[in-house]
Amino acid sequence: MSTRETPEIREEEILNACEKLYEKMSFSEVTLKEIGKETSFSRPSIYNYFHSKEEIFLGLFEREYILWCEDLKKIADEKHKAEDLPEALARSLEKRGLMLKLLADNIYGNLYETEENSRVERLVSFEKAYGKSVFLIDSIMATAFPDRTDSERNGMRRVLLEFLHGINTYASVTRNQIETMKAAGVIFEKRSVFELAIEGLETILR
Repeated sequence: MSTRETPEIREEEILNACEKLYEKMSFSEVTLKEIGKETSFSRPSIYNYFHSKEEIFLGLFEREYILWCEDLKKIADEKHKAEDLPEALARSLEKRGLMLKLLADNIYGNLYETEENSRVERLVSFEKAYGKSVFLIDSIMATAFPDRTDSERNGMRRVLLEFLHGINTYASVTRNQIETMKAAGVIFEKRSVFELAIEGLETILR
């Protein structure tokens, strides 16, 4: 193992530890202490790579967008027609459960705490990954909807990105929430990420 590779490997270990905890805990419950317990090195060593919990979650978010961009690039290269696009995008989102959870929890939405506790280079790095996803979506839209105006396609993209924030809320309902809704007489049908995504995307991309 080279010295150059070590920071990258250590950062991945920290991100993986955070992801593991976040699967069963909320953002507020995940602490640097808990993350440290899941790594092979001491908690103080985390500060050599990330300066705060917010930076770690930002790194996790960035990694998810990078992975989603890989699928978006494939969709762009395949030049889907409008009628095939909802399924293609829904399949890509089906694999990004963590990204959808981060979006639903508005991890990056609390700009004050995120910016206050993150270095500029970390924020810029995330924005680049997010910006690439927007660029790819615009490219996909241009191919699928050549007859729409730029304004119309931009509107569809904005609604699509806002829609992503709500998918996890409906796909990951807890047992207690289901029981509470039943007691309140609220009809609830369990739906998968793919089912929710394709239904919403078919409406947005009409």
